[in-house]
This record gives sequence, C-alpha cells and structure tokens, in this order.
Amino acid sequence: MRGRVPQLRIRVLHDAPVRAGGDFVLYWMIASRRPGWNFALQRAVEWAAELRKPLVVLEPLRCGYRWASDRLHAFVLQGMAEHAAWFRGRPSLYHPYVEDMHGAGKGLLSALGRRACAVVTDEFPCFFLPRMLRAAASQVPVRLEAVDGNGLLPLRAVDTQFPSAYAFRRALQRHLPAHLAQAPQPDPLSDARLPRLKALPPSVTRRWPRASAALLATQVGALRALPIDHAVAPVAGTRGGFQAAGAALQRFLAVKLERYGDGRNDPDEDLGSGLSPYLHFGHLSAHQVLAALAQREAWTPQRLGRQAGGRREGWWGMRAGAEAFLDQLVTWRELGFQFCDKRADYDEFESLPAWAQATLGAHRKDPRAHVYTRVQFERAQTHDALWNAAQRQLLGEGRIHNYLRMLWGKKVLEWTRRPEDALEILIGLNNKHALDGRDPNSYTGIFWCLGRFDRPWAPERPVFGTIRYMSSENTRRKLDVAKYLHRYGS
Repeated sequence: MRGRVPQLRIRVLHDAPVRAGGDFVLYWMIASRRPGWNFALQRAVEWAAELRKPLVVLEPLRCGYRWASDRLHAFVLQGMAEHAAWFRGRPSLYHPYVEDMHGAGKGLLSALGRRACAVVTDEFPCFFLPRMLRAAASQVPVRLEAVDGNGLLPLRAVDTQFPSAYAFRRALQRHLPAHLAQAPQPDPLSDARLPRLKALPPSVTRRWPRASAALLATQVGALRALPIDHAVAPVAGTRGGFQAAGAALQRFLAVKLERYGDGRNDPDEDLGSGLSPYLHFGHLSAHQVLAALAQREAWTPQRLGRQAGGRREGWWGMRAGAEAFLDQLVTWRELGFQFCDKRADYDEFESLPAWAQATLGAHRKDPRAHVYTRVQFERAQTHDALWNAAQRQLLGEGRIHNYLRMLWGKKVLEWTRRPEDALEILIGLNNKHALDGRDPNSYTGIFWCLGRFDRPWAPERPVFGTIRYMSSENTRRKLDVAKYLHRYGS
C-alpha cells in the first residue's frame, strides 16, 4: 500500500465539499514545479484515484510579479518544456499557461475551479504566493488544499520562532526522525489508473491558450514579446527544469561533495552545490536530494544520533562533507522557511532581533567612509575590487559564491547612509538578479548580514555596532581569491 500524504502537510484553504460530479481534479502547480517527489501532485493523484476522475495539471506563469525578467522566465519556461514532454506519456492533462500581458490570467483558476471536483496547490511561505493563495480561497467553489512540500520537516511540525541555527538544529534533531519515513513518491503517476481528459473546454483554451512552442523553447523573440524586464538576460549554461536539476545534483555528489566540508568557503575552488535555483523554483525536492545522498553514503535513518544536542557534526551519521552539506540544505534552508511561515514581516527591518535594531540604531548617524547609490552598487562601481567581482558574478551568473555573498551584504550595510537603505538595496539586487532570490533561504542570507540568527559580536565598531563585521582585507588574508578576481574582475 503506497503511503498517503501526511495530514500535517495539508492545509485547507477553502473548506467546501468535494464535488464528486465535477469533470476532473485540478493540480494548480505554482511552487513545487516538478513531476516527482512532489507531495502536492501526489495529493491530487490521491483525490483523482478516489473519485475516479481525470487529473488536470495547470502550471501558470504570471508576468506581473515584481522583478519579472527574461532570466527568471526562461528558467521557469525550461522547466515547463520538460513537464510538457513528461506529462504527455502519463495519465493526466498538462496545461502550461504564460501571461502575455498583465492580468491576462485573471479568471483562469476560477474557470477551471468551477469544473473541478477539488483543487490542490502548493504551499510556499514567501514572496507573493501567500497573498495569492488567500485570494484563491474566494475564487474556487470547491475544496482547495495547499500542500507543504518545502522541506524535510513540515512547516507545522513546530510552532516556535527560532533565534539561531543552533536553536533550530536542536529542535530539528528532536522532531525530524519521525518525519523522515514520510517521503513523497518519486513518481506519483507511475502506477496511477486514472481516466484521461482529452482536452480542456474551448471556452478555456481560447481565452487562456497553451504556451506556444516558441515560448517553451525560450526563443528570444517570444520572450521579447512579454512585458517583463529584458535587461536581465538568461544565464548562459544554466537551464531550469527537473531533469537539469537531477543532473546538477548528480554532478555535485560525484565531483564536489567529497571536498565540500573543507573547501566550500574557498571562492577559487567553487565547491558550492549549485542547487539553490532548482530548490527555489521547485524543480528539485529536499527529499530527492536526501535520497540521492543516502544512496551514495549507504545511509539509513538508523544511523541518526540519539542525542538532540544541536551539534553541527556527527548527528546525521554521514561523512564530513555530507554532514556539512546537510547542515546547509536542512538546518539553514529550513530555518528560513520556518521564519517566513511564522512571520509575515520576514522582509522588513522590524523583523530583526531587538539587539540588532538597537545597535544599528545607536550607530545610525556614524560617518561612512564611502556611500554609494543603488545604481552604483548594481553596476559594480565601488572602490572595492572584491566586492565588485562578487556583484559581477551576480549580474552574469545569477549567483554569488556563498562566502562572498556574506561579505557582499556586509559591505552594503557599511556603505549606505541607513541600515534600512542597505536592506532595501540588498533585497532589490538579489531578487532582481539571483536565480535563487525571492526565497526564504535568500532572505535568511540577507538578514543574517544585519544580525538575524546571529548574536552580538565584540568589539563594537562604527556603523556596525555589535553586528558581526567582515572586510575584504580579512577575506583576502583568509582565502585565496586570485582566480576569482581574475574571472570576475574588470
């Protein structure tokens, strides 16, 4: 008997009856953009099997969200192209829809919802999605469920706000073992026996047509026709999609994992996993990553440590590189998801801990040796060659090396007139250019630079107060950045 989706991961947004006489079960794919390891798709398949109805998978892409660009659209569209091919051979009807003007998709969910037995969608505690889900609850006349597939630990497994990674790690080590056996199915449609729906009604497809082949192929002309930012170009050599995500995962495990623990902070080594864009757009699941890692390590949950002491090393019972990677994938990533789920103000200055707000406030009027505008930051026009190189990497590759991203954030705090200005600039630059921006994990990184999930550090300094200090000079002494500067320097 295949396991069912845990109830703890299901949130009812509209508690209306399931309409057994509807035409199909609708899966509204908006965050977990993948056909496998997907609790929400699995839940929709469960409903379709129980009701003996066809399954419709709607994957829409809006053009009116903030920071919409060729870069972000192309990454999602590449995933949609993979989905179009994959679902073609499965007992389901897949409808990729891309808005060609602001608001063009309005009414699509409602139109399909009126024909559906039930609607299942994805839980995601960040960006515009929580607001969109609240609005959807009044647009769908049948039962509407949001399913949490964000991490290994369900969002509602704990109800506490954690002040640090150490505090969350302790809770994680207590609660996670009970949930590890409840993994999503790698392919929830593999043995599903569902009736097929040949097509959506013409009244739907005329107004909201299937995305064109040119768009799914991310042809330049098709992207240029959309009302999005064309100045932020797609990242050459980085493709979106669940198949590209799986290939990136296997490359990381085969080539970089062994040296990850000792070398991940070295910019010249570049041992980062490169998985964060795929995790952000839902092309990759944390459960899938753990399963692949467990296979490589010949690991089972029986090797977990028995003491929940919050230790960073040793609890998983894997080798050092794997443990270090899991601390990033699970502890730090899911700490951010938990915070965004519990705090609607996760992206505001007032969400910083009281001590951080106090120390930044006390040094608000300190003189700054350098002050730059947002435009100067974006164009990498500061006096600091290492900072400029990190910004150029962001502009060109949609990412910054993990260690240098911390330095990048700290310097913006130092070179702006107010900490609120620094926060606004950091969020804007990251969300506009980073493939993994607009995500709880990226907000964790930005706000950590201003004290979130950290503690006061001595000595007290100008501008920073007791916020942890970093400098390019210290970074150069600590790490070899010659190759990095050569690659991303002017």
